[in-house]
Amino acid sequence: SIMAKFKPDDTAYIVESNRIVREVLIVKFAGGFYTIRFKDSGGGIKVRENRLYASKEEAEDVIAKAHLKTNPAHLPWEYM
Repeated sequence: SIMAKFKPDDTAYIVESNRIVREVLIVKFAGGFYTIRFKDSGGGIKVRENRLYASKEEAEDVIAKAHLKTNPAHLPWEYM
């Protein structure tokens, strides 16, 4: 059986559009997917565990790393 990283009623964080961190509530875990509820809007979705982070900082680090990959620091037009 798969061990769930989060339990119902845990708070977790999800990264949307590679730029927004949203706080979510874990509703349940089944079949390898978490049902989550957005704390701000109340809407819910199912996601895989790899989309969830235990802290806001952890989620923000993922955004920072993705941003560095897609936006190398030394672009020619930055020198103008």
